[in-house]
Amino acid sequence: MNFLNKLKETVLSVVPVMAIVLVLGLTVAPLQPLVLVRFMLGGVLLILGLTAFLMGVDIGIQPIGERVGAALVGKKNLALLLIVSFFIGFLVTVAEPDIQVFGDQIHSVFKSVNKSHLVYMIAFGVGLFIMLGLLKTVLSFPIKIVLLISYILVFILAFLTPENFRGVAFDSGGATTGPMTVPFILALGVGVSKVRSGSKKANDGSDDFGLTGITSVGPIVAVLLYGIILNSSGALTDSMHGTEQGLDEQNSFGVFLRILPHVFKEAAVSMIPLVALFLIFQVLLLKLPPKQFARISVGLVWAYLGLSIFLLGVNGGFMSTGRELGVILGTKANTLGLGWKVLLVVTGLILGAVVVCAEPAVWVLTEQVESLSGGTIKRKFMLVFLSVGAAIAIGLTMLRALWGFNLMKILVPGYALALLLMILCPRLFTAIAFDSGGVASGPITSTFVLSFTIGASQACGVTNDSFGVIALVAMTPLIAIQVLGIIFSRKRKANKIDTAEVQK
Repeated sequence: MNFLNKLKETVLSVVPVMAIVLVLGLTVAPLQPLVLVRFMLGGVLLILGLTAFLMGVDIGIQPIGERVGAALVGKKNLALLLIVSFFIGFLVTVAEPDIQVFGDQIHSVFKSVNKSHLVYMIAFGVGLFIMLGLLKTVLSFPIKIVLLISYILVFILAFLTPENFRGVAFDSGGATTGPMTVPFILALGVGVSKVRSGSKKANDGSDDFGLTGITSVGPIVAVLLYGIILNSSGALTDSMHGTEQGLDEQNSFGVFLRILPHVFKEAAVSMIPLVALFLIFQVLLLKLPPKQFARISVGLVWAYLGLSIFLLGVNGGFMSTGRELGVILGTKANTLGLGWKVLLVVTGLILGAVVVCAEPAVWVLTEQVESLSGGTIKRKFMLVFLSVGAAIAIGLTMLRALWGFNLMKILVPGYALALLLMILCPRLFTAIAFDSGGVASGPITSTFVLSFTIGASQACGVTNDSFGVIALVAMTPLIAIQVLGIIFSRKRKANKIDTAEVQK
């Protein structure tokens, strides 16, 4: 039954995007039949792979995080907890499917960027800021102060980083919080919350949220630093060259067989460090009975197979079709006038609205929020605000593809507004908002939507600054959910005043 539930989640996540591509590919942006069929096959493999991977997360990976967290809490050693959490965050991020795909996307544009080095930098940022987030929880440090300081650091580094690499850095923050990383972060957060006494825990429930939002800042900082280092050696002067696949590969089903060995090897390289860490913990810390050890081992096998199938579907047809569709619409928008420009922007708006509502992590978060708030914060309102925010984000990305304006012209005022809203917004909603920014940009955004926007940008002549869509999808919920929080807070105050007057 759990498998069927996971399958339903992933079908609802992927099928709406497949339907949009099918409609566009058969009408205004005609794609070759073989390309469409290969895209559909890639989508099916993506669904099956993500389903199997999520099964592995539930059976094997998440229990590792929970048991390790509980065991470390039992040791009552904060330094040990933080150090181990860093390594767990690092290794889990290396195995994250979204990050593997994201690394391929970056390498397709910046040939001199080593994918492994980029992934390790992102993982280092995740591990470091998991430590910071857990320390914040233990010390009861206000989340708003942590976020303010973190984003001030981000924008100082951003203006020292080459312009064409800023989008990569901000995108990395959203791409990190995928189907593997989020469960681990949540599991560690639950474990650390047990360290604190009930008297120290915030009575508004804000301590139950925010760790994902803090963690997603880490990759941005790390990749900005990486960009500064690369620029000092002149490695970022090359942009996209020769990234289009040949026609034989583009239109052949043989690509699935050709990339199969590479996919299995890449999945193994991602999973082996996590498996090794689990075995070390089993010997030194966990000492699980044989039945539990076997169950977690089965979960790790599920995760490996799922990751392999996921990468096969993404690289075999799903991602390349997204880029081709973006190129077709972008070319027409760039050459055929206003009507096609409007169509490109409207397509972005529709993709944004559909994608964010389909992301499994969004449904998990909104359900958690509604449950922990006792039903006072309705899921449907959160989904509406998230949907509007993501639609605006991808719509802005299409406008940026058409006119090529600097990404910072959106990010600086956007994040400034998000940080200013923290003054008026209840602490609980601020924590939820920054968590929402992380989970809104999941597997579909990191694969299809990013490929689509890269294709559209390059077709419109933006060749060296085509990243940023994940960053915008991750930014808009920070504003939307805090606006919802302010509205919610004012309505609650108004209801209290009305109740008081009635009692008089």
